[in-house]
Order: sequence, then structure tokens, then C-alpha cells
Amino acid sequence: MTDRLGENTRALRLPVSPVPVGDPLRTPVHRSTTYAFATSQEYADVLNGTAAGYSYARIDNPTTDAFAHAVAAMEGAGLDHEVRGQAFASGMAAISTALLALTAAGSHVVAARSIYGNTYSLLDGLFRRFGVETDFVDITDLDAVRAALRPETRVVFAETLSNPTMTVSDIPQLARIAHEVGALLVVDSTFASPAVCRPLEHGADLVVHSATKYIGGHSDATGGVVVGRPELMAEVRSARVDLGPCLAADEAFLLLRGLETLPLRVARQCATAAEFAAAVAEHPAVERVDHPSLPAHPGHALAGKLFDQGRYGAVVTITPRGGREAGMAFADRLRVATIAASLGGTHTIVGHVGSTTHRQMSDEAIRAAGIGPAAVRFSIGLEDPQDLIADVLAALDGV
Repeated sequence: MTDRLGENTRALRLPVSPVPVGDPLRTPVHRSTTYAFATSQEYADVLNGTAAGYSYARIDNPTTDAFAHAVAAMEGAGLDHEVRGQAFASGMAAISTALLALTAAGSHVVAARSIYGNTYSLLDGLFRRFGVETDFVDITDLDAVRAALRPETRVVFAETLSNPTMTVSDIPQLARIAHEVGALLVVDSTFASPAVCRPLEHGADLVVHSATKYIGGHSDATGGVVVGRPELMAEVRSARVDLGPCLAADEAFLLLRGLETLPLRVARQCATAAEFAAAVAEHPAVERVDHPSLPAHPGHALAGKLFDQGRYGAVVTITPRGGREAGMAFADRLRVATIAASLGGTHTIVGHVGSTTHRQMSDEAIRAAGIGPAAVRFSIGLEDPQDLIADVLAALDGV
């Protein structure tokens, strides 16, 4: 019959690509946005979820699913129940969709005062416009967390390691407190990754990541992911499908590739960060160094209980003496570390906190979060530790 078709039709009816006999070592990238069906009923069944399959890339994609399943497997490695994942176009897409799935007008959220600036502005701005109230508290003060709860509290939101003070959340205790009033504990574990801590093992209900950071690990792909129990993830998936923040297949492939080296990279970065923090802490121009490996850090003992041995995260925040100008001048004097956005990649990246990641917060809110106006955040990469240490000491000497 194909001989009787016109040339344009024949061009659209080319032979189907052969299915490989062996399993591909790399996950294939499925770029197709749409899938064909033999019958209308088959199409309807897939859309309705009564049959397995793919229909449209905004709804599901095989490469994207492979990435989400892989993160779920890593986060749920120590659990005896099923963990599922959903992937998103960015970390903020993952956070906003998860929170939208769990709240409604009249709901209440208790959140850490020291959370990422965009998460703060999401809860304090957009969510308030739609009737979701948030109280921001010192997440390390468990009495304050408990006192902030209301009958309408639906979510307690914390970060495994906060940005940028590296505050360590007591996930088991926060889970107990949230569950006492029927709320859910949602933990942003971007700064830890599954190679440092797996919050589901400690009682968290959902874990969110900006996969752009440590999971991808190479500063070349943007994405987010949420993992948790199947019944909760069904709600998250439904919200994702309606809202549309789908992760592209090419990005999913890159993020999945990053997962394979995550433990190697993070172990090296954590070791360097600990050495770096210890070397800088006693410099006379330094007011404060935030890293849980330091015995003086408030979260040192708790990190030792919750985190994988010897891994305290790979972000170090240095606050030089002086104000905002001193912090920005300090960052500008660095030569090995690079001033740039984001974190978790192979390069050491720095940024003055008050003018970048927390620019959405007022000076009062920044101070309340325990952040100094001169604070500079270092995301430690894979450079040799002594090069990074020499660079920062020279910059501090100049300041």
C-alpha cells in the first residue's frame, strides 16, 4: 500500500526504529512529545491510568520517569516500604507543586525561618495571596515549632541543611511534632543530597530536591524532584500534571548521569569543606564560619547522628568582620573560587548572601534567620583543598 501513497505521506511513514536486542547501558533519551495507539480505547485507558503507557510528555516521559525512580531508590534505600518520585523542571517547581498539593485556602504552614530565599517569598507572598498562612520559626527550637502549630496546620517545612547557615534540622523530632497534629513534614534536602542524609529514613513524609545542584552535579542541567510514599506522591503527580512543570527528557538524562557519581563527588566535597572550614575559622578577619563539621557549630552533634559518617555537607559560609561591603569585597578578591549562581557542581562557587540568594528577604528577616550582612557562601567543588584554602586566606588578608 505504501507504493500508492504520496511522497509526503511516505516520508511520514518511515520504518520504525529497531528495538535493540541487548539492554542499553545508558538510559535512552525519549524526546517524543506524543505516543501513538492502536485503538481509541487504548488511548483512553492510558490517560485514565487504567493501563500502563505513555501518551504526552507533559504527563509522563520514560526518561524523566527513570530519573525520578532512581532518586526514589536512593532516598528510600534504607526503608522497607515503597518510595516513588516525581520529576520537575526546577527545584522551585518541585517545592511549589508539593506544597500546592498538600494545602488549600485556609491551610497553615510552619516553616523554618532560615529557608532558601525563593521558598520564603513563595510562602510569604504568593501562598498568602491564596489564603495559605505561614509562620516562620527557629526550626531548631522545637518548643517554638510546637507552639506555632494550629488545628489547620497541614505542613511543617524544613531543610536538612539550611541555606546558608548550615543549620541542621532535627528531622525525627520535627516529624513527631508534625504528626501529633496530623500535619506532614516536608524536607528540602538539596544541600545534603541522598549521599549525606535521607530524611525519609528519619520520619519525613516528602523530600524535595533542586536536582540542579548536587544530584546533577555539573552545572549543566536544571531540574527538581519530590519523593515519598505512593499515596502522597499520587497527589503530587496530579498537581504536576495540572500545573505543567514537566522535566524535559534531555535534562532528565543529564541528571540521571549525575546520580551515578553523586557519592564519589559528595564524599570528596564534604571532606574538602571540613578541611576548608577548619583552616579559615581562626583567621582574625573572620567573625564566623558556618559548617557542621566544626565542633562549635550548633548542629555538630545532631549531624553526627543523622548524616552518613564523615559527611557534613559541602557548603561553608564565611562571615568576615564588617558589613555588607566587607562581604562583597571579600568575595571579589577570590581568584580560585568563582562568583556565580547555584551550587553543588564541580567548581567552587561563591556568592554574597544578602545581595543574591536572600535578596528577597528584608534586612530584618535576614538577621532573624541568623545570617550576617557580610556572609559569603562557598559551595565547595572538586579543586585541591590547599588551593582553595590559600585563595580564601589571601582574600581575607586583603580585606
